[in-house]
Amino acid sequence: MTDRIERDIVIAATPQRVWEIVTRAEHLGTWFADAGAQIDLRPGGALTLTWKEYGVSRGIVETVEPHTTFAFRWALDDGAPGEGNSTRVEFTLSPDGDGTRLRVVETGFEDLAGGPEAQAKHVEQNTAGWQAELDELRTYAESTPA
Repeated sequence: MTDRIERDIVIAATPQRVWEIVTRAEHLGTWFADAGAQIDLRPGGALTLTWKEYGVSRGIVETVEPHTTFAFRWALDDGAPGEGNSTRVEFTLSPDGDGTRLRVVETGFEDLAGGPEAQAKHVEQNTAGWQAELDELRTYAESTPA
């Protein structure tokens, strides 16, 4: 089993625009969480993502480096993120021609409670999730006016 998921995409939008889309609640609650989001954009700030089908995921903001790096830890159940129930997600943005290269890395699956089968299930589900969500992010960024 792998302990990390990595995906790179190129988006036809500036790093400043992509930064807004990955860090502002009104955008996160559209392309990522389909039933809304709340975020206190500072290290230690609370993050709440809500999906119609999956419910609520709570997180804690860890890194905020405007236009380059945003990271948070989120619980894979409906509790607060902590030992044995959370992974870390990091978005890294860099200019790529007229657009932005966005790299997402999620780590910490080997530290999840429940043993190897549960850990592998989370990797599989989140790998598919990031595939779909980042495609949605790109479409959203390229079709929504700034």
